[in-house]
Amino acid sequence: MSHYVYRFGGGVSEGPRGDKNLLGGKGANLAEMAAIGLPVPPGFTISTAMCARYYEEGESFPESLRAEVADGIAHIARATGKSFGDAADPLLVSVRSGARVSMPGMMDTVLNLGLNDATVEGLAAASGDARFAWDSYRRFIQMYADVVLGLDHGRFEDALAMAKEDKGVHLDTELEAGDWRRLAGQYKQLVDELWGRPFPQDVGEQLWGAIGAVFGSWQSERAKVYRRLNDIPGDWGTAVNVQAMVFGNMGDTSATGVAFTRDPATGEHAYYGEYLINAQGEDVVAGIRTPQYLTRAAREKAGARQPSMEEALPDVYGELARVFDLLERHYRDMQDIEFTVERGTLWMLQTRSGKRTAKAALKIAVDMAREGLITEEEAVLRVQPSALDQLLHPTLDPDAPRNVVAKGLPASPGAAGGAAVFDAETAERYAALGEKVILVRIETSPEDIGGMHAAQGILTARGGMTSHAAVVARGMGRPCVSGAGSLSIDYKTKTMRVGGHEIREGDTLTIDGSTGEVMLGAVPTVQPELVGDFGTLMEWADRSRRMRVRTNAETPLDCRTAREFGAEGIGLCRTEHMFFESSRIVNVRRMILAEDEAGRRGALEALLPEQRSDFEEIFRIMAGLPVTVRLLDPPLHEFLPHSDDEFEEVAYAAGTTADTLRRRAAELHEFNPMLGHRGCRLGITYPEIYEMQARAIFEAAVRVAGETGEAPLPEVMVPLVTASAEFAIIRALIDRAAEAVFAEQGRRIDYLVGTMIELPRAALRAGAIAEEAEFFSFGTNDLTQTTLGVSRDDAGRFLTQYVEKGIYERDPFVTLDVEGVGELVAIAAERGRAARPDLKLGICGEHGGDPASIAFCEATGLDYVSASPYRVPIARLAAAQAALNARR
Repeated sequence: MSHYVYRFGGGVSEGPRGDKNLLGGKGANLAEMAAIGLPVPPGFTISTAMCARYYEEGESFPESLRAEVADGIAHIARATGKSFGDAADPLLVSVRSGARVSMPGMMDTVLNLGLNDATVEGLAAASGDARFAWDSYRRFIQMYADVVLGLDHGRFEDALAMAKEDKGVHLDTELEAGDWRRLAGQYKQLVDELWGRPFPQDVGEQLWGAIGAVFGSWQSERAKVYRRLNDIPGDWGTAVNVQAMVFGNMGDTSATGVAFTRDPATGEHAYYGEYLINAQGEDVVAGIRTPQYLTRAAREKAGARQPSMEEALPDVYGELARVFDLLERHYRDMQDIEFTVERGTLWMLQTRSGKRTAKAALKIAVDMAREGLITEEEAVLRVQPSALDQLLHPTLDPDAPRNVVAKGLPASPGAAGGAAVFDAETAERYAALGEKVILVRIETSPEDIGGMHAAQGILTARGGMTSHAAVVARGMGRPCVSGAGSLSIDYKTKTMRVGGHEIREGDTLTIDGSTGEVMLGAVPTVQPELVGDFGTLMEWADRSRRMRVRTNAETPLDCRTAREFGAEGIGLCRTEHMFFESSRIVNVRRMILAEDEAGRRGALEALLPEQRSDFEEIFRIMAGLPVTVRLLDPPLHEFLPHSDDEFEEVAYAAGTTADTLRRRAAELHEFNPMLGHRGCRLGITYPEIYEMQARAIFEAAVRVAGETGEAPLPEVMVPLVTASAEFAIIRALIDRAAEAVFAEQGRRIDYLVGTMIELPRAALRAGAIAEEAEFFSFGTNDLTQTTLGVSRDDAGRFLTQYVEKGIYERDPFVTLDVEGVGELVAIAAERGRAARPDLKLGICGEHGGDPASIAFCEATGLDYVSASPYRVPIARLAAAQAALNARR
């Protein structure tokens, strides 16, 4: 019979040690902390395997699980000396989720479970604190009603706000036992009204309702969005952790907090966190009260008045600091920790590898390697390549004027500007139209996840450095300012008021998540300087990787940027982009619309000097490095004139009439131009086009070699090849052009001629093509389109649903479809190298900058990947990680 429940605490630690796949991250770490002797409240974990079965069996539980859960509750009772449902001294438990990877705020939690009208009286008597007991009961009713029963959370918040207003107080801590008793009664009335049934008094019913709700939250909309954004498979499921409650709301010697062993924003080796006296955990993360600082240094730096934990509870703080150091050494990573202090006794509720910004990830990895905690290779593996994206974009210009109207907490570094919007749906709608937005909320909730991802930055009026907004923003790499208490936000009118200013939806705001500043209007930005820890980690990565990393670039600016980011050549220079410049588009159109070869050659002769100049600039920047130049590829219709003025301009330059050109344009019309007269088909029918381009390439290369003494290595790439005979014709044309230039210039240079594999037939006929071609570059953008029969430009209408329904694991235009497109790449690589063992293999589609696709390229034995300039560092790190993982 299957076993689903694993106990921990109270001298017990069941389940495979560290098995997050089975126990989930929280359950595995709770068991591990218990095993190494830390103070962990006893409990048990219902495994992720049960989650899968729960959904397979129509969201129901097998009877065998009920017996296992009963044994788990008995274990907690023995360890605590309390009984579940005992009216005199009741055992209370928490019910929490725990997926194998951290999904902060995305799934549900229920605290104080086991309270009812009888046990609350017993808790009051046993604790000697009626206020604490009734506060816990009203919290439980409110949370259970929201999480398990699905009732309107706002109605309960309104009742709490009215209770404080009637009492004439602002803080929850100012309400007394009688106030909480009355509010608990009002909450029960609300449940009866909204649910149509009394609040459950049976503690067993409460427990199973909570377990079902936590499993159910795995398929909540917010959880599904988070999984999609973070590439977390939907079939992983979550575990459920049931644990004895410990209470941070038992007076001034009790507290609750969230802490990191290092600063998750900067990576500084200093304790970082917040706590609240006389509170429960959700008070800290939900932003209901603004928390206090953990350390005295952090409090003084912020200029805060409320005492830090180090000052208010020095003995417990000292014990907590020792636990921080022990956990960091044990897990060899920065830890994110939740704790509770119950009447001066410390309890550890969670530890996990902490979410961190890219800047912090770099610093922590490099520092830990230098401290000897991890190796350099482990440091390379610790930083997510995609996280580097946070470091590769502009920040606010420190010298630019800024109209600062508010200041909050610097919750997630970086700067962003955009139109103010006040709800997640509007943020997503604006972003879909290409507009940059700042999501402005009183406080964020997990339901805002889609809008937070769509926004450039997040601004909240409430919440601390470990609030939902802060944690999620840091994980996404979004700048965030939280706890800007001077903001008055009105969702109904979609306005924000601060300091005499009124900001309406659509007005421009700028936030600086590194300083906490909120500014009216747009503020200029500056490019980042990638030095220090970034440079160190990149050096370590470069020593570890096998594949080279090139760039896709055709402008001098992009080439220089890519070189600064460490590109080792150009993997794709698209020559057609050069033809759209205003100074040459007329001659391009003359060439296309010419009715004979003589007319085309006349236009091409005018284009040759400009094309040669383009290549000279690129070759100078890339001196000594390989440069793959793709000959003209797109369908000719993309260059055709559209307006009457454009036709007249071309007619004047060509010495003909606009009507003649319109007739010629109509003759060139294609019903499906992307599969029409394009790529090497142009070179077959109009060889003079490729002749001009080849001559421009070789003349530029010879000239730069003479100027610099460093000969570039041109790699001339023929696009859209389907057959070896097709390629051989174009290859002969290119070789003739090269020999002619070498003879004229009296100088030879090395060069290669190869092809882009972007059609299924080319992949299947790779062996024959490789007899003529010296390199293959996989154009996976078109190869994906032609393999799947899907237009990349139109796929957005349905691909998201394909991913959600599990038809495709990921968007195949973002991450390579290994099973389909990947198999064609592998076939082409194998057959190509069988025919030509020294065949150079690379990839130049957008997948060349995607970490998961780069891992496939490593496994397939490609020689290089090529990515857009700003993704070159990402590709360097991903290539290193792929090589290191392959050696394991």
